[in-house]
Amino acid sequence: MAGTLPYALEVTGLVKRYGRTTVLRGLDLKVPWGECLVLFGPNGSGKTTLIKLLAGLSKSTKGSISIAGRDLPKHATSLRRLIGVVSHQSFLYGDLTGYENLQFFGRLFQLESLDTRIHETANLMEIEEQLHHKVRTLSHGMQKRIALARALLHDPPILLLDEAETGLDQGALQAFDRVLTTRGRHRTIVMTTHNLDRGLALGSQIALLAKGRIMYEEKRALLDETYLRDIYAELSGVH
Repeated sequence: MAGTLPYALEVTGLVKRYGRTTVLRGLDLKVPWGECLVLFGPNGSGKTTLIKLLAGLSKSTKGSISIAGRDLPKHATSLRRLIGVVSHQSFLYGDLTGYENLQFFGRLFQLESLDTRIHETANLMEIEEQLHHKVRTLSHGMQKRIALARALLHDPPILLLDEAETGLDQGALQAFDRVLTTRGRHRTIVMTTHNLDRGLALGSQIALLAKGRIMYEEKRALLDETYLRDIYAELSGVH
């Protein structure tokens, strides 16, 4: 897949309106396979809306989205196997245990050796001791870990992460970073964050989103960090 197509995700002329409010305004974006794109932007810039559109959780007003060469929303069902999503919603069932939640999602993807896969992913996120507790009884941070395990369970080549580190303790952040920095599987990542230091440490491609448009984009290796911080501070109103 990555060998035949240069881009994991391509977005062209993307517009999203909610009633009279325009959130995304003709946005263009290309993410090559194996890259980690970090999106910075102030509140209300359109980051969460973009992640929802890329995940097939919402439909655009105008423009096109291509994932692995296939158009959304036309191929949304088949593309779900390629994508793992962590957003502000956990997509977990509170009255089920962590194990039961992972089992449910694993069956949706018809995963083979499901029990083994659940325990491998739980071990990665260090949640094995909490697997058999009902999700609603767990802390927010532990629920977030299980949500991350859910997103990783079917080993997707593309991860979409909307402020996924929010609420994680130091141990979970370290486990999370191991997932993001393991490039051996050539996983493509699009993540939003308000944490400039973490984003700059993890990203190979950096973009700044504001007022529904990409205002700045550069490869991490070529980035003028001072310039980025100055632009971000100006757009965020933080000086």
